[in-house]
Amino acid sequence: MAIDTTTSTTPAHEPLDNPRLSTRDKLVLFVLCAAQFMVALDFSVLNVALPVLGDDLGMSRSGLQWAVTAFALPSGGFLLLFGRIGDLYGRRRLFLTGLTLFGAASLLATFAWDPASFLAGRALQGLGAAAIVPSGMSLLTTTFPEGPARDRALGISGTLLSLGFTVGMVAGGVLTDALGWRSTMGLLTVFALIVLPLAPGLLPESRTPDRPRLDVPGAITVTGGLLSLIYSLSTAADHGFGRADVIATLVVGALLLTAFVLVESRTAQPLVSLPMLRRRTVAWGNLGGLVTFSMMSTVVFVLTLYLQEILRLSAFETGLVFGFQGLLSAVAGTYTPKVIGRFGARRTLVGSLAGQGALIAALLGLNSHVWSVWLATAAVSLASMCHLGAIISYGLTVTSGVPDEEQGLATGLVTSTQQVGITVGIPLLGVLATTATDLMSGVRTVLALDAAIVLAAAVLVALGLRTGRTVGSGAVEAEPVGSR
Repeated sequence: MAIDTTTSTTPAHEPLDNPRLSTRDKLVLFVLCAAQFMVALDFSVLNVALPVLGDDLGMSRSGLQWAVTAFALPSGGFLLLFGRIGDLYGRRRLFLTGLTLFGAASLLATFAWDPASFLAGRALQGLGAAAIVPSGMSLLTTTFPEGPARDRALGISGTLLSLGFTVGMVAGGVLTDALGWRSTMGLLTVFALIVLPLAPGLLPESRTPDRPRLDVPGAITVTGGLLSLIYSLSTAADHGFGRADVIATLVVGALLLTAFVLVESRTAQPLVSLPMLRRRTVAWGNLGGLVTFSMMSTVVFVLTLYLQEILRLSAFETGLVFGFQGLLSAVAGTYTPKVIGRFGARRTLVGSLAGQGALIAALLGLNSHVWSVWLATAAVSLASMCHLGAIISYGLTVTSGVPDEEQGLATGLVTSTQQVGITVGIPLLGVLATTATDLMSGVRTVLALDAAIVLAAAVLVALGLRTGRTVGSGAVEAEPVGSR
């Protein structure tokens, strides 16, 4: 049985930097990217509203972390499972289910009457996001054929992913000041109401040709492992690694993920194909993605502390700094597919990581003088352009050469890397700034380590992919890690 999927008809002779999309292709891209933007917005739109939200609902300061963790746990923990479910039972069906759940959950959070109802809404939002992200990404990669059309589609998607996180930081402050914290959740409800009516008539259904049995032991161990890992890291970001529950869940997460690898190596129809994880594109591409997400989220975190606590900028002025960052990210998203078309995904990924690391290192010149805001704005904005280049090129690297029936799995790995990356950076490095006696010294320590990690990753990715042959739009062919 053939895969039921509609593909774009991009002529083979068309120039690499100007793929032509039909009107229907553009509408499909709008629906998928709007949903991804909505989820990215949810990661940051509530951050600046937390103190006001806590006062309104009577949540303690320690309880406020659950406003973030309640979303992060299901959104990251169920990604791989939902990505595989979409492969087996229909990506369009899963996407629409997730979108409906996300919209209803956002409405619940908007009108929450106590902490329990609000946290329930956040958890259901996370569950909806876990269905939307992998199914949306795999619908994108199966709808747009490998080559210039997919490069462009992933470029736009990656731009909106990065822009959504930045816009959320700015919009959250503006909406909270003008309309109250509930408007931040109401904004997400509006997005869902815009996208949901358009999706059924535009999106093609796609699934694997046959339906192997779902790997239940693998699903239980990987979901439990990811839930434990995300909980421990999210809690450590606020309370440090000394708490008993942080240590316990970190150990449990490591054990469950180890068990998952053992289960997958012995299962006839595994949730995650271990040979896929041994492909150069998947292994080294995801390393690059993990580093670029984790280290850039850390930079945003420590720069927020620096701008508000050392330079004494207001929340609105801080938002302007990151707003300019978002504009340049959008510019990078426009040109990155052209760069990939000329130099290939591997070189673009390596170069983007190197540029991100070098520009983060430039932030070591920051001091307590107010003029440093210009250095901070310029360096973080340019670093974000490189970061966006790394996002797009690592997504292309991981998914190139993967058959359509495994695209949900590949994109599930891509989006799991994003979620874990966003979660892991701040507790691992950001805590060095928050616990330092001298905040300026702590900020510099974090930035130095951050830059060193990104530059080291650029070298490792370059070496890891150096023997791969380039195919298609310049991505490295998916050969095993151990091959020569």
